[in-house]
Amino acid sequence: MNQQSFPTTGYLAWQFSQAMGARLEKELRTLDLTLAQHNVLRSALLDPGVSSAEAARRAGITAQSMGAAVNALVDRGLMERRPHPTNRRVLCLHITADGRRLAERSTAVVGHVNDDALAVLSPTERATAHALLHRLVEHLNPGALPPSA
Repeated sequence: MNQQSFPTTGYLAWQFSQAMGARLEKELRTLDLTLAQHNVLRSALLDPGVSSAEAARRAGITAQSMGAAVNALVDRGLMERRPHPTNRRVLCLHITADGRRLAERSTAVVGHVNDDALAVLSPTERATAHALLHRLVEHLNPGALPPSA
């Protein structure tokens, strides 16, 4: 195997994702949150009324895992389920005031982990990496991105 074929870009992206996920889980634990719980809080903050299924698609996790994350947040009073205005089978997720405060704190933690992980890159390299990854996700999994403002 020659140097150019391994590691592939996909393999490197996967390794980076695994390392970031582990770091994020560890740091979010200090707030008594999992990464899935943080993701659904952010989803409901950015898109009030998002369904659990849509939040799961964006986070790249199963509906069952998202259900467990939502249940834990609802039990803690950080999120509410409300009926969808036109579809009886869908429940909409809304963040509570306590959930909003925790989401702000967890977003700061995620920002710190992100900054620490990317510290080896110059600001220009960070911007380039972000733009390239955004394009790739937009191409491969556009549902993972929040709705445009």
